[in-house]
Amino acid sequence: MIIVGELINASRKAIGAAIEAGDADYIRQVATDQDQAGATYIDANAGIFVGEEATYMRWLVELIQSVSDKPIALDSPDPQVIEAGLALCKATPMLNSISLEKDRWEKLLPVLAANPQLKVVALCMSDEGMPTTCDDRLKIADKLISGLAAKNVPLENIHVDPLVQPLGTDHCFGLEFLKAVRAIAEKFPGVHLMCGLSNISYGLPARKYINRIFMAQAIAVGLDGAIVNPLDKGMMGTIATAEALAGQDKSCIRYLKAFRKGLIET
Repeated sequence: MIIVGELINASRKAIGAAIEAGDADYIRQVATDQDQAGATYIDANAGIFVGEEATYMRWLVELIQSVSDKPIALDSPDPQVIEAGLALCKATPMLNSISLEKDRWEKLLPVLAANPQLKVVALCMSDEGMPTTCDDRLKIADKLISGLAAKNVPLENIHVDPLVQPLGTDHCFGLEFLKAVRAIAEKFPGVHLMCGLSNISYGLPARKYINRIFMAQAIAVGLDGAIVNPLDKGMMGTIATAEALAGQDKSCIRYLKAFRKGLIET
C-alpha cells in the first residue's frame, strides 16, 4: 500500500499555526513521526497562505528532507508552487493533484509534460462536478489516463483517485466507489488507485470504524494507495490485515511486522 502521510497540511490548525510562527521543530517532528510510522510519501501543503504559498512550500520541503528520505507529495493546484517545491526535491515527488477541471488541467499538464517522471494523483473530477456513479468515474478516468499518457506520463506513475463521497448523503456512494476502483483497475492494468478515504464517514458517528472497514473493502477490489494519517495505528493495522487477506502479502510478512509494532489489536 502506498501511504501518503497527510498531516503536514496548512489547513490543519496546528500545522497552519506552526508555519505562521516559523516553528521548524514542530514540522520536523511531524515529518519524522510519519516517516517512522510507515508513510511512503509525506504530503506538503501550504495552501492557506495566499501569496506566500510558494515560499512556505520551499520551507516545508527543506524541513521534511532534513529529517526524512521519503519523497514528498507536493500538494497544490498552483504550478508555480509545484515548481518551487520540485526544484528542491531530492527524490522524485508526487504531484497532488490534477483533474479534468479545465483550469487545473491546463495549468498543471505542462508541469507533467516537462517532468514525466513525476508521480501524479489524478482526481476523477471534471467541470461537471463530482461523479456519483461507477460509470461516470470510469469515463473521467479514461480521459485522465489518455491525456496523461499522451504527455508521456508512464501508466505506473498515475494514481487515479475515484473520489470518495459521504455515505451519509447517499447510501449507494460507498458501493459506487468500490465498483469504480475495481472497474478502473481491470480496464487500466498498471495504473495505481489512490484516495483520501475518510470522507466516506463524514457526518456519521464512530467514524474510525467505518473508515477502517471501508479501507479493507477498497483494498479487496484493487485500491493500492491512500492519503491517510499514518499515526492512526488502527488504520495502519487494518491496511496490513486487508493486504494479507487479499493475497498481497507473501508469507504474511508485512502483517507480522505490523503485529510486532503493535498495530494489530489483540
